[in-house]
Amino acid sequence: MRKLLDFIYDAAAWLAALAMVGVLLMVLLSIVSRQLQFHVAGTDAYAGYAMAAAGFLALAHTLKRNEHIRVTLILARLQGGARRGLEIWALTAAVLLAALFAFYSVRLAVVSYQLNDVSTSNDATPLWIPQLAMAIGTLVLLLAFVDEWVQELRGRRVVAENEEALHNE
Repeated sequence: MRKLLDFIYDAAAWLAALAMVGVLLMVLLSIVSRQLQFHVAGTDAYAGYAMAAAGFLALAHTLKRNEHIRVTLILARLQGGARRGLEIWALTAAVLLAALFAFYSVRLAVVSYQLNDVSTSNDATPLWIPQLAMAIGTLVLLLAFVDEWVQELRGRRVVAENEEALHNE
């Protein structure tokens, strides 16, 4: 099961990386087309869609690598049961918030599909297509938070301390 979960997180990160390449390609296409006196419609919109996809698809991988911003001011001063209790409370809140985020992201994509909602820019892209990346990203983030929560409840969660973060506080 661990290999499957890690594969899902890594696959989402690779898709995020591909989306960043998409941003680069759209920006380069826009620059080159401007220099050569022709216009490619929708490059700005597609760059925006790719940037949003990159951000959402990278969320779970970032969480699993302990790279999310985390306020440890109180947590660093707690030990034993108090620290574990606060971790469980925080992860429970995160799971609930991630579940709401995922639910409404999926719902947004489904409703956009049902209504045949399209972009108001000149590309007229069906909005469910870029919203799908947000929905997948939030679902994988929910999976990652549930994974962390279960590991904490089992007493198997290992949180790697980021040395840079410790020096900055």
